[in-house]
Formats: sequence, structure tokens, C-alpha cells
Amino acid sequence: MKKLRIPARSRPTLLATLAAFTVLGIGTTASAQNFPITPQQRAIAQQTAQNGIPLSELVATAPDEYTVKPGDTLWAISRLYLKSPWRWPELWGMNLGEIANPHRIYPGQVLYLDKTGGRARLTTRRGTGMPDGTIKLSPRTRYESLSGMALPTLNPSLIEPFLAEPIVVDEDTLKVAPRIVAGNDDRVLLARGDRAYARGETGSPVVEVPGPIKQFRIFRNATPLKDPATGEILGYEAQYLGRATLQRGESTVTQLTDGKEVTNVVPATIDIVAAREEMRAGDRLLSEPPRPMQSYVPRAPTQQVVDGRIVSVYGNAVQFAAQNQVVAINKGLRDGIESGQVLAILKNGAVIVDKTNDAKETLKLPNERIGLLMVFRPFDKVSYALVLEISDTPKAGDLLVNP
Repeated sequence: MKKLRIPARSRPTLLATLAAFTVLGIGTTASAQNFPITPQQRAIAQQTAQNGIPLSELVATAPDEYTVKPGDTLWAISRLYLKSPWRWPELWGMNLGEIANPHRIYPGQVLYLDKTGGRARLTTRRGTGMPDGTIKLSPRTRYESLSGMALPTLNPSLIEPFLAEPIVVDEDTLKVAPRIVAGNDDRVLLARGDRAYARGETGSPVVEVPGPIKQFRIFRNATPLKDPATGEILGYEAQYLGRATLQRGESTVTQLTDGKEVTNVVPATIDIVAAREEMRAGDRLLSEPPRPMQSYVPRAPTQQVVDGRIVSVYGNAVQFAAQNQVVAINKGLRDGIESGQVLAILKNGAVIVDKTNDAKETLKLPNERIGLLMVFRPFDKVSYALVLEISDTPKAGDLLVNP
């Protein structure tokens, strides 16, 4: 069999597909696998396909061989190999020659780590390079597993609820939203399966519109989110209670009462189709927005310096954040924050009095890095982020910087 010599700089490098991932607010796994690749991702990949990753970027315990298992996530696999796991476009780039779509990696695939030439390459098959630089080509079968088996980057259930449930609004949004006025059969507390009645504010009745049945999300309260550094009110976090569908819009009815015609408003009829907490009269309705496909490419921020803080931990009366928990941060779209950006969490060192000498000086303990988080839903002045990993317990007021 004749050997085919391929210049080293143009060989396919076949590295594992770990660049990007897609979390859907709604939709199928198949559509997630076909999510387009951005020009920036492809440009990074093409550059890395030629160069590989410096060995210094690998963790010391990076395995030479790893078999992808059900339940794995791309973030977890990236952490096996990279000190900076958000540098996935580069890791995908090393596999550019074999897998065209970086959103696909499946259980059962075996990853092999090649560390020749001072560069790291993660391949999906064992290397067959010859000592003289010749590559031996052999016939092989290409196949794809079912799309539903493709690994997510993170467990989608960690993020999906937050694509629709919590919402940051301005001060007046909930005040002018339609409200529940009564439950069926004089019910005071409403749960899934109950019928209720709602009314819009003056001049904005709840009406039926052509097309699919109108969906509402139901909220209560609007807790201010205050910047720990400046005291600015960044927005109001509405408490998500559940969802409802509109069955009949508002109308009016005219009746004769004591010989006089009296016109009364007939409130809209809604059915509660999902409930996180019990609902009651006075709770507010906001139209269900469309859930667009969300593409997250974990990466460091483009800004040279990010100086942010954790505003709050999502949940009732929760002070400290755990791994895989959601927090609000004081940076948003106006600050250039985008979905997928990864930030390091610094524990804000305490200010103490030095009691070891007579001067009783005031000291500021150093800030310590205690974890990473990833932004997944930015608003104008505030964003929601998922805590990816921690070595201590983050809390409101902790600092956020470039990773």
C-alpha cells in the first residue's frame, strides 16, 4: 500500500468536540445539535487546528484516554483536560478535521490525548503517525448516534426554568399588569387545575387574539435588586408563581336593575396550568414571551477589566450560594455582559482590627478566589448567572472579575 505524505501543518488534527453548547428554552434536542457555528468560533477553531494547545494549558491529571459516559457534560470533560475550561473553541478547533459540527459528542466515544511536539491534541481515535512524519490512511466507517444522546454542556434542568421563570422588571411593570380578581367557587388559594378570573387595568382589558391560546406567567411582589457597591436600584425581581392559559377574554354585560340598565365588566377566565406556589387575588399576569433558542459559548469577557458583584442568591431568604445555583449580578447589557461569559468569584476579604499589637491597626484581608460562574440571562442592568464550581461559599457582595 502506497504511503501518503501530508505536510505536518495541514494534517487533520481530529480533536474532541467541546467548543460550544446549546441550552434550549423550549424545543428538541435535535434542533440543538444543528445550531449554527459562529464565524468567531470557526476562526478560532481553524487557527487551533494548526497549532494545538500548549501543554501548559493542560491540567496535570489530564487522562491519556477517556470514554464518554451517559450523564457526562461538556463542562465536566473540559475540566478533565483544561485549566481554563471555557476555552472550548480552541479544544474544538483541534478536532476540526473530523467533526464539522461542534455541538455533537456522544456517550461511547473515546478521547485520546496526544502530547507530541510540545502541543496538546485531543483526538477521537488513536494516532497513527509514522516516525518520518507519514500518516497511514485506513478505511473506516463514519456514523452518528441518535441526536437525543448528544451530551449537554451542563444539565439543562439547571438553566431552563430560569429562561422563563424569574424576571427583572422596572418599578411600574407589575403595577399595570393584569391581576387575578377571584377564584372559581370562592377559592382563596389557587393551584394547578383551578380556574380563576382576571382583569386588566383601565384601558387595557385582557382580550382574546387570533392564533394560539394566550399564555400568561403569574408573579407576585417586586423585590428591588440593589447594587452592593453603589446602592443603585438595578431592577425589580418578580416572584414567579406559575402559568395560566386564557380561556375567555374580558367583556361587558348590561342588565336591568330596578328598571335601570346597568353595565358590568365580566372578567377574563384563566386556567392555572402550572404552579410553583399557590396563587391568590392580586397576583399579576404577564404575557408568556417566546422562548428563543439560546446558544452559549463559554468564554472570558471581551472587556479588559470586569469589576462586578453578586447582588443576591435566587430563592426565598437564601443568603449563600451553592454549586449549580443561580445568582443575580450587578452587570448587564449596558456593561457589555453577554450570555456565556465566565467570571471568577472572589471572596471579599473582611476588614479586621489587628489586636496583636498596641497600635490596633485596621487591616483588609486579601480577596480569595473561590469559584466560577457563567452568565446565561442578561438584562439591562443586571444578569442571572449559574455558579459552576466553588471552593468556598459565595454570598451577596462577593466580587466578580475576569477569570
